[in-house]
Amino acid sequence: MASFVLVHGAWHGGWCYRQVAKMLRAAGHDVFTPTMTGLGERSHLLRPDIDLDTHIVDILNVIKWEELRDVVLCGHSYGGVVVTGVADRIPDLVKAVVYLDAFVPEDGDTVMGYLSTERQAKILQDAAVYGGIAVAAPAPEFYGVNQGDIEWVRRNLTPHPMGSLQQAIRLTGGHRKPARIFAYAKGEVTSAPFYEKCQRDPAWTVVVTERGGHDQMVDDPVAVTEILIKAGG
Repeated sequence: MASFVLVHGAWHGGWCYRQVAKMLRAAGHDVFTPTMTGLGERSHLLRPDIDLDTHIVDILNVIKWEELRDVVLCGHSYGGVVVTGVADRIPDLVKAVVYLDAFVPEDGDTVMGYLSTERQAKILQDAAVYGGIAVAAPAPEFYGVNQGDIEWVRRNLTPHPMGSLQQAIRLTGGHRKPARIFAYAKGEVTSAPFYEKCQRDPAWTVVVTERGGHDQMVDDPVAVTEILIKAGG
């Protein structure tokens, strides 16, 4: 059986993988859904010095203390940057990395750098409400969340630490060693450039989900579970 570490995106927490984790565990797998520092049930730990490295270490420490091997890492959206950093540091412990509509960074990239000028301005405006240390969560409609889950998502979103969006990732090339899978939600705009780039690279496996929006693990947990199980071999 495989060991899965499922990493959420900005404003979310481990809670967003609830249905996926339930199905994976029912199939006999070990599943970990950590919430990164300053978010979800750890939102009380929000502080100015949280950055991308903080979140990478959050996930590295789960793998270290749980003594995991042959890990299938899954990152959603912003979580793609985090899992890339994790895989780069411990490539021999990672079997595969699954990117759910996720950012796929190169060395020196920042999350803010991927965004349009207008979106960057909105992020900075939303951060002003929290003194610049965190970004207010957008409404779940921004993600195209299905009507049945929209209120659940709305009440669980929390401000996201600003430093993690501004810090550049540093990569040595180890992140390219595990198998890499990009799971694209059809029609999703933000992740479309990464989807198109991965399609052109034979080192990647690319799959497309037809149902739901950006929050694939909420909108179509069955499809996401199937993708993960296949990645785990």
